[in-house]
Amino acid sequence: MKIVLIGAGNLATNLGKALKKAGHDILQVYSHTATSAEALAAILDCPATTDLTAIDNRADVYILSIKDKALRDVIGELTRALNSSGAALSEKVFLHTAGSMPMDVFKDKAPHYGVFYPMQTFSKARETDFSIIPTFIEWNDETAHTLLTTLAQSVTRRVYPLSTADRKYLHLSAVWACNFVNHCYDIAAGILSAHHLPFDVILPLIDETARKVHALSPHDAQTGPAVRYDENVIAAQSALLADDPELRQLYELLSKSIHRHA
Repeated sequence: MKIVLIGAGNLATNLGKALKKAGHDILQVYSHTATSAEALAAILDCPATTDLTAIDNRADVYILSIKDKALRDVIGELTRALNSSGAALSEKVFLHTAGSMPMDVFKDKAPHYGVFYPMQTFSKARETDFSIIPTFIEWNDETAHTLLTTLAQSVTRRVYPLSTADRKYLHLSAVWACNFVNHCYDIAAGILSAHHLPFDVILPLIDETARKVHALSPHDAQTGPAVRYDENVIAAQSALLADDPELRQLYELLSKSIHRHA
């Protein structure tokens, strides 16, 4: 397929590499930031642009991987630019990759559209094996369905249909399991650093915690003072956070939540 990538961030970078590896023709990369567009375009060996009116109109599919708050505006600008260029929108499919945005952001702007949501954490500096990433798709008609299914199956063997309503909860669960967990790692790193300890001393604990949930449910894998609600330990640790009231409150709320669900 001929593809234009709208966006050049973490997800777009990994997806672009996977699409190119699968044999698709990446015609162009757009980003509002020239540095980002040019960096990804260099990797994918294609032109870059920061101008939506200069978007290549020959693509079969346009994949938007941009900030949620910009999505509606960019869709409008993109489809208007393609219309002005003489492109037949009826021959194209438009996709976004956002977990928390509805499919209908394309409604009344494009005839064929859908969602391509790979549930994974991405970083530009770390290449991810796309073939094992669960990818959730949604479409508005059979044209979008056919193209989207073919596209998704070309890069991953784990493709699942999922509605906008259910995808919102999937994305919420991902935020808890990834973003909030990474924030906890960052908090732990700060505490260690403040007491002259390297972060790598806690990596074996992190690794075993992650491995356990492959064999046990997260509920059964849970350990620590909060499960028993060991008030002496909890009070002592809470006191150590006295200089950071927000962090202290977070510690106490999480401890109570863990005990309540134990």
